[in-house]
Amino acid sequence: MTYTEAVQWLVGALPVWERSGGAAYKPGLERIDAFARTLGCPQDRFPSIHIAGTNGKGSTAHLLAAVLKSAGLRVGLFTSPHLVDFRERIRIDGEPIPEAAVVSFTERWAYEMVARGLSFFEMTTAMGLWWFGGDDAGPRVDIAVIEAGLGGRLDSTNIITPTLSIITNIGLEHTAYLGPTLAAIASEKAGIIKPGVPVVVGESTPETADVFRTRAAEVGSPIVFAERVAGDFVLDLGGDYQHKNVATVLAAVEVLREQGIPIFPEALRHGLAHAASLTGLRGRWEVLA
Repeated sequence: MTYTEAVQWLVGALPVWERSGGAAYKPGLERIDAFARTLGCPQDRFPSIHIAGTNGKGSTAHLLAAVLKSAGLRVGLFTSPHLVDFRERIRIDGEPIPEAAVVSFTERWAYEMVARGLSFFEMTTAMGLWWFGGDDAGPRVDIAVIEAGLGGRLDSTNIITPTLSIITNIGLEHTAYLGPTLAAIASEKAGIIKPGVPVVVGESTPETADVFRTRAAEVGSPIVFAERVAGDFVLDLGGDYQHKNVATVLAAVEVLREQGIPIFPEALRHGLAHAASLTGLRGRWEVLA
């Protein structure tokens, strides 16, 4: 099997949102949890940061990954969808997962994935966790930034227990699956808040903030609401809205510092200024010519 054949098989054999829409949405953690156990629970081999939200979660994930890389860590990054190549979804220090690894995973687990009824996104999640988790020699990453797909509570990425949860913002999206109101959608996103794990909220309204505070209180999680950015930061990502994402990243960095991760001001500024080049991010008001 070549890399092209492997991707063609994955897209053809597993339900894909971009092709099948809602038919590809398989909420619930039972399938991915069981498959992860088959893989040896790779998500438990490395610390992680979990990011959900309506808008900005992809950019926030890349910005934070760039800052962590600038701080000297080896950083895994899981995002979706991809722009050109499937391998964009799974990166370590900006380098996509090797074609040979995609082929190896597909050949080894093709029957198992179909038999368990995995969706394309569930498969991608499992592959990313497997790649970051490494082997008997140890994990391939020091930390991984994991972007949720749709929602949060029932999203396949929610099998991780992160050191930090981030919710960027809440808007009316996928109401058929997440609920008809901002409060209902916020409740689904708040499902990524784990017992005792700090959570950073980027933007909120009184309606959604109450949902987050209630969930955080229920599970004993410290909650931080990001403030407006104080100071000027140079960004290589276009769009004024990125400054809202920066505020979220700054709040997250403070929490990570409290957890003992040394992120010095130089690393912060370098990561924010070179996020696209450090992580391979494309398509955010990118200047081509």
